[in-house]
Amino acid sequence: MEPSSKLHRAHVLILPFPAQGHVNPMLQFSKRLVSKGLKATLALTVHSPDPWAESIEAYQTDFRVVGSRTLAELIHKLDRLGRLLDAVIYDGFLPWVLDVAKQCDKLGVVFFTQTCAVNNIYYHVQRGLLPLPLPLSEGSVRVPGLPPLKPWEAPSYVYKLGLYPASYDMVINQFTNVDDADFVLFDTFYELEKEVVDWMSANLWPLKTVGPTLPSLYLDKRLPNDTAYGVNLFTPTTTSTVSAWLHRHPPRSVVYVSFGSMADLDPSQFAELAHGLALAGHPFIWIVRSTEQHKLPRDLMDSIPSEEALILPWCNQLEVLESDAIGCFVTHCGLSSVVEAICLGVPMVAMPQWTDQPTNAKFVEDVWRVGVRARADEAGVVGREEVERCVREIIPNSVIMLPNLNSMDGLRGWWRAVCSRCSAKDTWCGKPSSVGLANWDLLRLCNVRLVMAGCGSFPWRLGSGRLLVESGP
Repeated sequence: MEPSSKLHRAHVLILPFPAQGHVNPMLQFSKRLVSKGLKATLALTVHSPDPWAESIEAYQTDFRVVGSRTLAELIHKLDRLGRLLDAVIYDGFLPWVLDVAKQCDKLGVVFFTQTCAVNNIYYHVQRGLLPLPLPLSEGSVRVPGLPPLKPWEAPSYVYKLGLYPASYDMVINQFTNVDDADFVLFDTFYELEKEVVDWMSANLWPLKTVGPTLPSLYLDKRLPNDTAYGVNLFTPTTTSTVSAWLHRHPPRSVVYVSFGSMADLDPSQFAELAHGLALAGHPFIWIVRSTEQHKLPRDLMDSIPSEEALILPWCNQLEVLESDAIGCFVTHCGLSSVVEAICLGVPMVAMPQWTDQPTNAKFVEDVWRVGVRARADEAGVVGREEVERCVREIIPNSVIMLPNLNSMDGLRGWWRAVCSRCSAKDTWCGKPSSVGLANWDLLRLCNVRLVMAGCGSFPWRLGSGRLLVESGP
C-alpha cells in the first residue's frame, strides 16, 4: 500500500478484545506508535463479555456478525471523512476482523496479548498437532520451542476440556486465518522467550515482539505523559494512602498479594492464604475486590495489627511493585502481573488459577527462575503451610533463597537489554529482535495524534447492533 504523498499521515485502527488485560497492552502499544509519528484510533465495545457464559456459539456469532458490520461502517466512515486508514491492528481473540480489513483493502495486523509459549500451544491444538485430551502422564506434553510440560502446566482450556465453554473456542480459533495476516505481533520481549520466538519465527510466521507494554514511566521514560495504563475496571485506593503505609516498612519486607480482576477464590482458599500470610510473619498488602471481601476469615484478619496487614479493594499495582518495601508478589500469574513484576524486579509466589496462568507459573519457576510455585493439594487448595514456605523462600533473609532472586541480576540483565534498545534511534522499526515492527513502512511516516477515550473514540454497541460514533478531533 503506497502513501498518496510524502505527507501522508499513517493511520491505524486498534481493536482490542474488551477485557482489561487486552485493552491495556494495545493502548500502550498505540501510545508508542503515536510517539513514532502515527495516528491511532482505539475502538472499544460498550459492554464486556461474560467469561462464564455457556453459550459461546451465540456470543461469538453475535460479536462476529454485529462487529463485522459496524467495523466496516467505521472504516468507510473514516475514509469518507478523509481520515483514511492504512492498517487495522486487532486482538487475536477477534480473527474475523482480518476478513473485514481485507475486504476494505487495509493491512491486517494481529496482536496476541498472551505469551508466545501459550499461543504456540493453542496453535498446535488448532492445527491438530497436539491431540486432546492431554495424556495424564507427567512430562508428556511436548510442543516445539517449549520445555516438557506436565498436563496441568498447560493452559486450563486445553487441560480441563469442557470446563470453560465460553473461552475454549475463542483461544483456539485465534489461528484460523492467522496465515493471512500481514504482520503478527506478540506482547512479549525477545529475551523473555528466545527459544520459542526463534522456533515460531522460523517455522510459522516472521513474528515481531513488541513488549513489554508497560507505561513509559516504568520503562524507558521517553514518553513524559505516559505514567499509567489509563484503563481500570475498579477504582484504585488513593496512592498517598498506600505509599504512606509502605514507607513505614523497611526495604524488601512487604508481601504484595493480588489475584487480578477476575479470579474467584473459594472461601477455603481465602482462609488458607490468610493464615499462611500470618504464619510467614511479614507485613502484607492484599488486594481483595469488594465483592470478595466477605470470604475473608474475619476473626483472623481483625487480630492482625493494621501496620502488619493492609486490605484494599484495588490499587495501582505498578506503583506498589515499584516501592522498595515490596519483597514478594503472591500472584495468579496473569501475564500483565508477571511482566510487571519482572520489569520492576519483584520475585513471585505463583498461585495460578486458570487460562494461561499455569503455563506462566511454569515459566516463572522453572524457565525464568524468578519465583516459586505454590503446590495445591488434591482439592486444588494451597494450604497455609505451603503459603508460608513460599513466602519465606522469597523474602530476603529467609532460610532458603533462590539464587536468581538474591540480586535479581537475571531480570535486570534482560531489562537492561530492552531499555538499551528503547533509547536507540531505530526503536519500533529496528532489527528483528528489537522492540517493534521491523520493515513496516508505515512506521517511517510523519507526525500524527492518538485518538482514544477522552478525546474521541468509536465504541461498538453490540446490544443494539449499531455503531455509535463519539465526536472527536
